[in-house]
Amino acid sequence: MRSAAWLRLPGLGLACVLALAATFVSSTHNGPQMLYALLLGVAFHYLSKNARVLPGIEFCSRSLLRLGVGLLGARITASQIADLGWTTAAIVVLAVVSTLLFGYALARRLGMTQSQGVLSGGAVAICGASAALAISAVLPRDKESERFTLMVVVTVTVLSTIAMVLYPLITRLLNLPPELAGLFLGGTIHDVAQVAGAGYMLNDETGDYAVTIKLFRVSMLAVVVLVVSAMFRRQREISEKKDAVSPENLVPWFLWLFIALVVLNSAGGVSAPVQDGLNWISRACLVVAIVALGMKTSVKELQSFGWRPLVMLLSETVWMAALVLILILVGIKA
Repeated sequence: MRSAAWLRLPGLGLACVLALAATFVSSTHNGPQMLYALLLGVAFHYLSKNARVLPGIEFCSRSLLRLGVGLLGARITASQIADLGWTTAAIVVLAVVSTLLFGYALARRLGMTQSQGVLSGGAVAICGASAALAISAVLPRDKESERFTLMVVVTVTVLSTIAMVLYPLITRLLNLPPELAGLFLGGTIHDVAQVAGAGYMLNDETGDYAVTIKLFRVSMLAVVVLVVSAMFRRQREISEKKDAVSPENLVPWFLWLFIALVVLNSAGGVSAPVQDGLNWISRACLVVAIVALGMKTSVKELQSFGWRPLVMLLSETVWMAALVLILILVGIKA
């Protein structure tokens, strides 16, 4: 075991250095950290076949990825969800479920696989790049699936950044009050950071509403991953050459960690400093994992997917935004 750990160090060290570089660029230019991490990883793709680097890169793209997703549970409490009210919660649930179903159906229309439709729909519906990474962890794995995951991460991050700028303008144009503006922003923008940026761009009250609603969407990640894991269990076992069917294959360990942290946090068992620390570790793990995934994929391989993933993700984004906005406007008139 010690020898295996030592073999991972070169690749792990390289991924961490690139993650730090991405974080520095992001903090300096106020850009999307995940996107910078991915681009830096792709730039070092030529090292992915290096025997010294490969074990660490594989470790980062799988184990660290799962740990980062599991630690997302430290952000969420049951009281945050209860404070939303049933009407707001119903709108968010409807938007998430319908976007997932829309992505699933649209993938068939575009000649793409069911797993690609679920992955793209989940990324848009829940929490952008983090959801894409979590869902991909329970889907059948092959070289094309990893490339598609990176394509989704790139596209959904760009769309989320555009939404962060565009959606506040829509709320101002419609003169939405802070509560409804927060519902629109938190219920439609892909990534947590972009939701916070858009909400607090308007005012503090809108920002608080938007972030709370966004965390409710993040809390749905556990349910979605569980359902997807059950849907694709047999295909995943075939792709990974596993014969045994066990509860561990259905409910991955990182999902148990996510649920346990939500329960513990809801009971007041996680202090604010510890919560901040776990959130930082979660983000760090995901950024390092994105670097590693980027190193495993070349630009030419990303280009091989063509225009269909972009159309699918853009359509899902428009679907979700239009649905939430229509429900808000109908509620105002009622």
